[in-house]
Amino acid sequence: MRITGGQVFDLEQGFLARDLCTDGPLISAANGDETVLDASGCYVIPGLVDVHFHGAVGEDFSDATPEGLQKIADYELSQGVTYLCPAGMTLPEDQLTAICKTTAAHRAKNAGGAEVVGAHLEGPFLCMAKKGAQNGAFLHDPDIPMLKRLQEAAEGCVKLVTIAPEQPGAMEFIREAVAMGIAISLGHTTADYDTAKAAYAAGADHATHTYNAMPPFAHRNPGVIGAAFDSGAFAELICDGVHIHPSVVRATFQLFGKERMVLVSDTMRAAGMPDGDYTLGGQAVIVKGPLCTLEDGKTIAGSATNLMNCMRTSVSFGIPLADAVRACTFNPARSIGIEDRVGTLDLGKEASAVLLDQKDLSIRSIIFKGVTV
Repeated sequence: MRITGGQVFDLEQGFLARDLCTDGPLISAANGDETVLDASGCYVIPGLVDVHFHGAVGEDFSDATPEGLQKIADYELSQGVTYLCPAGMTLPEDQLTAICKTTAAHRAKNAGGAEVVGAHLEGPFLCMAKKGAQNGAFLHDPDIPMLKRLQEAAEGCVKLVTIAPEQPGAMEFIREAVAMGIAISLGHTTADYDTAKAAYAAGADHATHTYNAMPPFAHRNPGVIGAAFDSGAFAELICDGVHIHPSVVRATFQLFGKERMVLVSDTMRAAGMPDGDYTLGGQAVIVKGPLCTLEDGKTIAGSATNLMNCMRTSVSFGIPLADAVRACTFNPARSIGIEDRVGTLDLGKEASAVLLDQKDLSIRSIIFKGVTV
């Protein structure tokens, strides 16, 4: 396939007027067949990578049903999100095991839709005071044997774990998890700067939905955010227009730089669905427009958007398009160690791309591993 006439995303130079060729599932120097796709008036960007979301179209990753995960994968691909690392919630170990087994089985089946590249365990190793929409009844101190059991059930699919570093045993847990090839993110935590800095020194390299469920970035107590900045960590940001004020989105991109920002959707099962009553990790959630809350009406419980919409929203807030694209593609891929095959449109990478209308960033075409979908 030859994609011609578009402005093609380049990690270093932004957007370039050039052709993009594919040969089967990979990007190549010459087109592998006679197919030509006209991208005139379009930006050509890599397929998006979401490393923190919970569900969509009425389905929740935490339900651990094969049918539900397939529906989620199909929906996300339709929105230009081609690679997924969905997040579980704070649940009993048997349900976490079921989530891990479902993930492994889905990957083995390869039944279509966006590729589920792994699983993100957002819990149960969190703190009670900042549990947010997590179920406090199932919180658990960091537990290395439990993590090993879950990774075995997942057949190696656990890619990212969120942890509160002030919890007993957290530092040993971080070191062991990193040795297992699992990325560690700090979140749902009351950790001060020194504790968070020690966790990053132990191998953590990520901050879960920055600003949310952690102490504020204060001038005398910089907390997790200051420690993440000083340690070179990735900073997740939910750019749905609800979780973070536009000014803070702009400031955070300036603070961390385009190389370390990771946009995430934190989507729950209400994405692609009407307003109403839903659940997230077994807890009741009320959805009204873009706002999802627990029954108290105050505790935000995920979002009802998707990562492509988050990217568009960030641009509407003043983030340069190339920086927003990078934060939804290469950076999240790098944060979980899959940047060698996805996240850019370089030669030899998987041929997953989205054509966006230059006028309004609406989707014109989606190509997934060399096939127009």
